[in-house]
Amino acid sequence: MTLAPNDALRLSNAPAVYPAFFNAVFAGMPAEQAHHVGFSMIKATEKSGVSAGLRAALRPKADLATTVMGLNFPSPFGLAAGFDKQGIGTAALADLGFGHIEVGTITGQAQPGNPEPRLFRLVEDEGLINRMGFNNDGAEAVAPRLATTRRRLTRRYGRTRPVLGVNIGKTKVVELDDAVEDYVVSTRLLARHADYLVVNVSSPNTPGLRQLQQIESLAPLLETVQYHADRSTGRRVPLAVKIAPDLADDDVSAVAAMAQELGLAGVIATNTTISREGLVTDIETVESFGAGGVSGKPVRQRSLEVLDLLRAELDTDTAVISVGGVTDGADVIERLRRGADLVQGYTAFLYQGPFWAGRINRDLHRNLRAWK
Repeated sequence: MTLAPNDALRLSNAPAVYPAFFNAVFAGMPAEQAHHVGFSMIKATEKSGVSAGLRAALRPKADLATTVMGLNFPSPFGLAAGFDKQGIGTAALADLGFGHIEVGTITGQAQPGNPEPRLFRLVEDEGLINRMGFNNDGAEAVAPRLATTRRRLTRRYGRTRPVLGVNIGKTKVVELDDAVEDYVVSTRLLARHADYLVVNVSSPNTPGLRQLQQIESLAPLLETVQYHADRSTGRRVPLAVKIAPDLADDDVSAVAAMAQELGLAGVIATNTTISREGLVTDIETVESFGAGGVSGKPVRQRSLEVLDLLRAELDTDTAVISVGGVTDGADVIERLRRGADLVQGYTAFLYQGPFWAGRINRDLHRNLRAWK
């Protein structure tokens, strides 16, 4: 099976097509099952010959390229961590037009995550609640997949390939006192395969993890990860930290000051929120889903506020990667104009479908003067 670039382009220019497909195929499935089915369909494009047509149609225009953290990104818009947790379909996702793919969160040890069900749609809010719990095969299993992905992307794209980010977190069974060593395990195995590395201390679904956002814990953790990343690769690995939207403004400022003091490459803002404030979905339904982090449009406003705080505190040498409630090209442009160096999305991908990044890239191309 093949898909001509012009056919792929026509499909990507018809945003009404996917909602009908979603309602017919995915809406009746549990959210996590729908994710696995959809991801399997994306991965199948590599074997079917469809991906070549997608790649030609959705590849970002050359004028979208930007340099951030010393890396060349073909587009400022990328896919946030959480979609490809295990590095099992990264190259297929890259063919959809993302300027970077952030794989993970990956932990030092393999773990199943929290019991199912653990992913829930908030359709009226265009959001999700998840308590996945860093389900993944562990750093040792994921490392060779990332090595293969890098080679595959380089063969396909050459020097203009999408950037590969790797997001690492704490293994659930590891005590907080031993968390640094757990992150070091992942760092030693994964840093060599990462264009940039992210320390995730902001998921609400691993008990105690957010305590590591406290500066007295966070600074030595980041220093140690940076040391081992550089030592294991023989190069300076761009390192970023991902923070929660639930941090108080003063704590965001403290993270910014620490990032500059340590010479971090960037700050990713923000992760999911534990807040249920302002949701349109009825309260009984929300309560029936239980604990977990909210993503998508409900996080948008706080994500923008944290972006503004960070950009005011950080110099231009420290990148701000904005994520949370990004839906369309206008959202991406707004964040770039407010000082974000890169923008990521995830939740809207589930609602908008496989041509989402391609449409955003076209909006960025048409409105270059609005953000460059």
